[in-house]
Amino acid sequence: MTVRRTRRLGALLLLGLLSLAGPSSAQQQAVSPSFFDDFSELDYTRWSVSDGWANGDHQNCGWSKEEVAVWGGMLRIGFSVNQAAEGRSHRCGELHTHQAFTYGIFEARIKTPPHASGLNAAFFTYGGPPIGPVHDEIDFEILLKDPSRVQTAGYVNAQEVPLATPALPQPADLAFTDYAFVWEPGRVTYYVNRTPVYTLAHPNPTPSHPQSIFFNLWSSDVRIEWMGPFQAPGQPLSMEVDWVGYTALGERCRFPHSITC
Repeated sequence: MTVRRTRRLGALLLLGLLSLAGPSSAQQQAVSPSFFDDFSELDYTRWSVSDGWANGDHQNCGWSKEEVAVWGGMLRIGFSVNQAAEGRSHRCGELHTHQAFTYGIFEARIKTPPHASGLNAAFFTYGGPPIGPVHDEIDFEILLKDPSRVQTAGYVNAQEVPLATPALPQPADLAFTDYAFVWEPGRVTYYVNRTPVYTLAHPNPTPSHPQSIFFNLWSSDVRIEWMGPFQAPGQPLSMEVDWVGYTALGERCRFPHSITC
């Protein structure tokens, strides 16, 4: 911190002592990781866009910044038939928060592309390499072979946890749907449109390490049993995210759409 020069040496010394003492308790309480983003613009201080690489051989698309955009007050994550990184024949989009979060309420309002076998539209948290040393993950995944259901899943220390595939109140591509999960010590509860649809808890392990928030839309031509046989879409596709929010445990109603209100 830079302090302006002053003739009042006493005031300068007092300011230095206060700086050494650190922030007051009131200032500490005011600092919260909670946030709400309505995507009026793409805030690069919050978000990092994946570009120029692919996750692995299971993925037949490469991440491209060209497939991530904000317009019309909406985050749009695309998929298209374009040559991409690492020799992939398709381009796909992904972004994630710079910050990793711990226990709290994670929420987003999403509309997916229509039926498209072999594609996955996802809202999830992830904390493994290179973000952190331990692969913990909490997932909402809409496998576009069947947009009438959502897969609630995850990982703890790189091991898959039991999952569920609850039916959605309406297919994910027909209207926006609110997805949320409440992550507490020893428990993760998943919600769709404010209704609990699945709970992961004892005796199953639950995540305990900080994780970043991700959105992506990607494809595979080898994960056939899980995602269905890949069928190249005849036109570009787009996953739309109206808003996303995180509320730290113990806080409530940081934005009007939250399930905590």
